[in-house]
Amino acid sequence: MLSKQDNALLVTSEANTVMGNYLRCYWHPVALSEEVAKPDSPPIRVKIMGEDLLLFRNSQGKTGLIEPFCAHRGADLFFGRNEECGIRCIYHGWKYDIHGNCIDMPNVPKDAAYHGKIKIKAYPTREFADMVWAYLGPENEEPSELPQLEAGLVPEGHRYVTKRLIECNWTHSMEGALDTAHFSFLHMPAPSFTKDDSSNIAADEKRIRWLRNDPAPRFTIIEHEVGFMIGGARNADPGDHYWRLTQFMLPTHSITPSAMPNETYYGYTWVPIDDHHCWTYVYAWNPDQPIPSDELQNYKNGGYGQFAELGPGYVPIRNRSNDYLMSREDQKNISFTGVKGVAEQDQMAQESQGYIADRTKENLTPTDIGIIRFRKLLLQEANNYAKGIKPLAPMKAAEYCIRGGGAHTSASLPLEQVMTERFGSKTGKVINHAN
Repeated sequence: MLSKQDNALLVTSEANTVMGNYLRCYWHPVALSEEVAKPDSPPIRVKIMGEDLLLFRNSQGKTGLIEPFCAHRGADLFFGRNEECGIRCIYHGWKYDIHGNCIDMPNVPKDAAYHGKIKIKAYPTREFADMVWAYLGPENEEPSELPQLEAGLVPEGHRYVTKRLIECNWTHSMEGALDTAHFSFLHMPAPSFTKDDSSNIAADEKRIRWLRNDPAPRFTIIEHEVGFMIGGARNADPGDHYWRLTQFMLPTHSITPSAMPNETYYGYTWVPIDDHHCWTYVYAWNPDQPIPSDELQNYKNGGYGQFAELGPGYVPIRNRSNDYLMSREDQKNISFTGVKGVAEQDQMAQESQGYIADRTKENLTPTDIGIIRFRKLLLQEANNYAKGIKPLAPMKAAEYCIRGGGAHTSASLPLEQVMTERFGSKTGKVINHAN
């Protein structure tokens, strides 16, 4: 468990807080590229770590992230005209470029002392892996390179990226991803239901059996330069282990333990909206071939694992407001939860902990080792930054090209050998794109 003070530090992301300042050392996604798909398309409202902003794509196709209020009299620039490389305020026509410079002031005399010198806050943006990223760190610090997630390095047809709204603090949603012990329960078919083709999880019958029969995996952690890998070993067939190998990369990235050899990889990036809500960016990628059309359509329909069925605004159709459309009848006869969709099952469990989990009341077990390590690392990094010690991970962009997934091995193999045989390196770092 955590102290009340450490829990409060962990979950707060607003500016001028210990964790909020630390998180701003990194690049974060603020939108999908498709949300501002075309030059001069409508701007969109963005809220990240408690800060309200405006994102737009100018006439040259470049993105800008600026504060949303005109410097003249505070009219909301969301209602402005996106035209000729700038957002023009609807009130008196002041116009702002992607850097926040006021480049036209129609009602100000040319000889006025402040003409051409007005500027509103703007943050650097980049596009990578079909997402628009922003750096919200100190203006006097040069932003580092974007984290080189493998999903952004493969050809466009080899990946799929979306996002969904999560109605709880980002940290205990992240903890859900690092807790792979829950697969033995949360995502299982009901004990009386054995037809895998109708279950809510995308795994073969053997994996379901291994998960169900061993609900207490043994975990080992391997540290690396931008976080850690946690390996969970379950008893599989006699003399074998089924490993689930999960990656955590500072400060908000994870790779799932689901992909077996020759399968598609999956990852997440969490972005705090405020302390009670976050976006989860979800991506699938295959380094060796384009994602098959039927698999891609399944993602878009929310019919596979990590991808929820979404309504308007990237809000899951099964959500907190409607109790995730839970069916008690299905809970008895079809699935352990009575909720359709692995992503929605995860979200239900995470959001049920409250908007902010009270970690002072927990009773942790050996299967929570990854969660404990995540909290310790994030708190240590944030406290060090508050003392003037800059984090090293933002400067190690190449180390984010890393993989996680599943493996079926002899029970005699230690984790480092499992990782080396499965991914080519003991940490999961991509050496080449061979499976």
